[in-house]
Amino acid sequence: MNNTIKLAVASALLAAASSASAAGGIVAGDWTLDVGGIVNMYATRTSYSGDDAAAAGPLGLGTGAQTTTTNIITGLLPNYLTVGGKTRQNDLDVSFLISIQPGSATRTSLSAGTTGENRQQFLQFGDASWGSIKLGKDLGVYASDAILNDMTLLGVGSGAGSLHGTTTLGGIGAGYIYADWKNQVAYTSPNFNGFSFTAALTQAWNQQNLLSLLPAGASSTAAKSPAFEAKVSYAFAGDVSGKVWASGISQKNDSITNAVAGHAAVNATTGATTAVAAVANTVADSSNTTTAWDIGANVNAAGFGLTGYYGDGKGIGQTLQFNGGLDANGLKRDSKQYYVQGTYSLPGVGTKLGVSYGESKLDGNAADTTWGSIKDSMWVGGVYHPVTKHLNLVAEYAESERKVADGASVADTSAKAKAKTVSLGAILFF
Repeated sequence: MNNTIKLAVASALLAAASSASAAGGIVAGDWTLDVGGIVNMYATRTSYSGDDAAAAGPLGLGTGAQTTTTNIITGLLPNYLTVGGKTRQNDLDVSFLISIQPGSATRTSLSAGTTGENRQQFLQFGDASWGSIKLGKDLGVYASDAILNDMTLLGVGSGAGSLHGTTTLGGIGAGYIYADWKNQVAYTSPNFNGFSFTAALTQAWNQQNLLSLLPAGASSTAAKSPAFEAKVSYAFAGDVSGKVWASGISQKNDSITNAVAGHAAVNATTGATTAVAAVANTVADSSNTTTAWDIGANVNAAGFGLTGYYGDGKGIGQTLQFNGGLDANGLKRDSKQYYVQGTYSLPGVGTKLGVSYGESKLDGNAADTTWGSIKDSMWVGGVYHPVTKHLNLVAEYAESERKVADGASVADTSAKAKAKTVSLGAILFF
């Protein structure tokens, strides 16, 4: 059985967490089949402080009136089961991969947990001489290396207190935007002495407002064209090893309709509310193009690892792609993200110590009168210890902070809140 993790996230797994046996996969006719996956679980305790810190409203870090919450949940990686196969036919390497991710988070009796996910279903064909073509659903191209180099990929990071979905957030939204899982047609070049590139057409996505903090804004209906994503990278090995990369995304937003619903604008400092009437009309700027780019590097030598990342976007939004990217007038909001991360592997035992800090900022426009900008930041300290070549114990401390600046026409709305999370658990790869 091949124990190499057949996941798009495999390149991010720490060396102690990824392994392969000498035996091959299961031979079935012309095919060699592999089964792999992840099982993980963490006990977490999150405490909130600051303005409206525990509420699900303006600062959106908590789940309600609780100031402290304890959960037993999966981490940034969900539990994972993959089935893949490969063969060589007509001078082509042909392969497929299908995965499922069962949900586990719940606070309700007689509940099996949250709805599961199906993150990957794709086929791939090609040859080492000219590259490969992928068709199906897989990790997006833009910002993929940001999450693949995040040390909290083996842990929890932020988002443990809200208990939603099948995973926590790790460093998503506090240093980088989520690459997400997208239907795509992608070409990846051969490896030219460490250099390679990928270009893809991905399913166009509508603008949304998925974070409770974000004010209602414009939404893009049924974009006519797919998004275009691309990445270039250079990997090097030796006493000093690592990777340098840059990626980008572009999508034209068509038929932008103002989607502001009637709601109450809450002053995060005083708690006072102001009624905002519903608006439904096509805005003047009926089309525009969302763009974003990033650059990053990871370098390793003598047990030390250093990662640096920076991203910049117009209309891409915050935390999730196309989340709050446009204001109520259909104009693009600017956003920026960065994180730095350092790790050290203890000689002889393989235990990895790590610390990271990241920020994500979404700027407001003139239409955003009740707030000026949103900044999420987080620093994390983690210990990742390989008990066996497949099993890792994990301990993390993460401190997240959200700041909301004053809006253009509303005074005294500046506010900030913190969420502090301690996580202890384990992650198993097979």
